[in-house]
Amino acid sequence: MSDTGSPVTGNTGLPGDEAETEASLDVRLAGDPGQVDPADVVAADAAAREFVARHEKASRSPEGEEIGRALVVLVDDEAAHGDDQRHLGPLVGELLAEAGFHVDAAVVVSSDEVEIRNALNTAVIGGVDLVISVGGVGVGARDVTPEATEPLLDRRLRGIEEAVRSSGLAAGATDGGLSRGLAGISGQTLVVNLADSRAAVRDGMATVAPLARYVIESISEF
Repeated sequence: MSDTGSPVTGNTGLPGDEAETEASLDVRLAGDPGQVDPADVVAADAAAREFVARHEKASRSPEGEEIGRALVVLVDDEAAHGDDQRHLGPLVGELLAEAGFHVDAAVVVSSDEVEIRNALNTAVIGGVDLVISVGGVGVGARDVTPEATEPLLDRRLRGIEEAVRSSGLAAGATDGGLSRGLAGISGQTLVVNLADSRAAVRDGMATVAPLARYVIESISEF
């Protein structure tokens, strides 16, 4: 019988020790808060904080350490025609610098497949290690960045694509979560498409930065 004073049903035919064990199990399954050790809660909280700290640290390069060169391609009709209200170049550049990249430039192009492909190809020919394109990855008629990017890629990196989408959904960046953006290797360059909201850019860069470091180091080994 249980020490709580409440009868435990279904145990009348069990020996004393087995009945007591089943009673304890019933209490734990019922969610008795007395079964939770406060020390376990503190330890779990500390482990969660440590995990977050490691993730944030991994997305930043140690001071003075440079991973490589990067170029930003901004796909935006309005910005390409002089309206810089939504110009995300400075934000992307700042995030790349924090991750340890030297940003060569931020190029603005219209939502035109040929223009986008030419900008990406120029960056690849120029030998940069990473190209981040921002914009044109939705489902609108002018969202053609994936179509412009795919012919340039020698190898798709679907793991990065899915990581960006999964992280975007978890962070509440809907356009990032529903992005059709691609990621892959073109020559010796990593190319990644991101959505163009500030939330999608911030979350996407936090996800891509540590993965980009790994890919670039792997490419350089050959």
